Amino acid sequence: MGHLLSKNGYRLKKRTHKLHHRKKKKRNCFLQGPCMLCFIVHSNSSSLDDDNHLEVGVNGSGCCHNSITGISVPGVGGVGIGAVAASKLAERYATLTSPEDCSKFLLSPSELSIWEGQGRNLLSAVPAKLIPPPALFRTAGVSVTIPIPVPVPGCTSDYSEMVCKRKCSEVQRCTPCKQPRCAFTAPDGGLENGGVGGGGGETSSNPETGHCHLPICPLPSSSSASSSSASSSSSSPADGCCGLGADLLHSSDSSPCCLHHYEDCQTRSSDAADHLSINHLPSSILLKVLSHLTVKERCLCASLVCKYWRDLCLDFQFWKQIDLSGLQQVNDDLLVKIASRRQNVTEINISDCRGVHDHGVSSLASHCPGLQKYTAYRCKQLGDMSLSALATHCPLLVKVHVGNQDKLTDDALKKLGEHCSELKDIHLGQCYSITDEGMVALARGCSKLQRLYLQENKLVTDRSVQAVAEHCPELQFVGFMGCPVTSQGVIHLTALRNLSVLDLRHISELNNETVMEVVRKCRNLSSLNLCLNWSINDRCVEIIAKEGRSLKELYLVSCKITDHALIAIGQYSSTIETVDAGWCKDITDQGATQIAQSSKSLRYLGLMRCDKVSEDTVERLVVQYPHIVFSTVMQDCKRTLERAYQMGWSPNTSNTS
Repeated sequence: MGHLLSKNGYRLKKRTHKLHHRKKKKRNCFLQGPCMLCFIVHSNSSSLDDDNHLEVGVNGSGCCHNSITGISVPGVGGVGIGAVAASKLAERYATLTSPEDCSKFLLSPSELSIWEGQGRNLLSAVPAKLIPPPALFRTAGVSVTIPIPVPVPGCTSDYSEMVCKRKCSEVQRCTPCKQPRCAFTAPDGGLENGGVGGGGGETSSNPETGHCHLPICPLPSSSSASSSSASSSSSSPADGCCGLGADLLHSSDSSPCCLHHYEDCQTRSSDAADHLSINHLPSSILLKVLSHLTVKERCLCASLVCKYWRDLCLDFQFWKQIDLSGLQQVNDDLLVKIASRRQNVTEINISDCRGVHDHGVSSLASHCPGLQKYTAYRCKQLGDMSLSALATHCPLLVKVHVGNQDKLTDDALKKLGEHCSELKDIHLGQCYSITDEGMVALARGCSKLQRLYLQENKLVTDRSVQAVAEHCPELQFVGFMGCPVTSQGVIHLTALRNLSVLDLRHISELNNETVMEVVRKCRNLSSLNLCLNWSINDRCVEIIAKEGRSLKELYLVSCKITDHALIAIGQYSSTIETVDAGWCKDITDQGATQIAQSSKSLRYLGLMRCDKVSEDTVERLVVQYPHIVFSTVMQDCKRTLERAYQMGWSPNTSNTS
């Protein structure tokens, strides 16, 4: 509409300068330019002085169309307006809420007839300070003052009009807000940082060319306003330029140069986004990142991102160590597929996988001869077939943990003894069908054993202990918790010079002399567990404290000890750091205090359910010896709450009463 008015109106005549005479010329229109919100201030050139300026409120986008706050030309000679008329005009202008209302107000026939009839511009005749910005543009973030070139006495240049900024062929468009900004060249040849988005309050202009280096965003035409508003709600912020949707950028009033620059910006922004993609990282780094994910996360999440990530998740290094523990979806078919595609598996854990049977494990073993570590806790459905297949096809096995498998018998242990001479770590806890025959065969064939753990194997006796002590000299960790062995079998362990961890919990026929002899002979013993042995007394603990030169951990839960045992530990041992005397009913305040005072190495003292030790004494010891952790019911509860608070937990006060 503005273009039509400008096209059909009278062309502006050249302005003449007179020093002593002012002549007013009549204007038939006040709009000039291709859009409705660009105005040309029509007034006598002789009435303008050097202070004349155009104030344009610019929002964060730098677009003059979006936030014009007012236009003022101070010092217009011969032009005046009453305070009442100015107030009414300001009130009407301030209530405008849309571009359509602005255009209707500016093109109102009543206002045009009054002001144009006097040869004056509607807005140029009213000071800008009297006309507040309309409601549509009150969110403008920055107010920028753009100088208007005006004729000055003694200057030969003649500026007949102010052209629309969007008509400038060298003005560059700002980049989308959510993408990297495109720097634009400043008049001095440098790069401006960010333009309007960078927080600068003024734009740079070139006095020679008259071009303003301010990024300009297009304004949607009134005809496409409804469609633009509808599409902007569905478009992402990154698709818009300075908050406007991409559909606004292709509106009918966008100039070709602006669209061309926008395409360049979009291309550069997309190139920058592609350059910053995580897929541009070296594959070795991506593999390192993906290695921190579990198998479930890699298979069900990361591999679904794209084909490249799927290939990375199928990398052979992720399928060397496979942890499928606790996944109920795992079955024999999955193991067969893994075995057929990944022959380089070295470690697999299928603990608690109830869907895996002997057939799946046997298939895996036949295709993975390099398997070294096999873990299958609580897989009660597995039997001798799976473990025999592993022993036959995987001679490099060094670790076999098959605790709580009722179907395992001596046949599987004999296979391990025949084929797996490299076996170093075996766990057979709660495999109730294993007997001394299988254990002897295992000990004779696996002389490199370093860790052997048995728990509640009711058919394992002193014969098994003697066999492992004679044929496995490298044993470092030995456990016979709850097995029907006696002191006659345990005494054979004194031959193990490398023994460092000994678990003798709940050995019914264990005497003090055997324990003292083991401590004297095994000089590298660092951890001794004697819990649930009522035969262990104060004298045995005293010898342990004196002879155990490398001992650091001593567990005496439910043993028949008193304060003298704790006092002896504090007095004779300089290495013991952990003492657990829980459920020892004869421990009192004196024993807890004496060991805390005399021991220089103590770091943990377990007093759980030692009812003769008062909580006040423990509180006092906690304050006096902060380097020692005292374990009681109250102290453990306090530490648990403390950790919960540190992790962000807070009590629900609504439920407490």
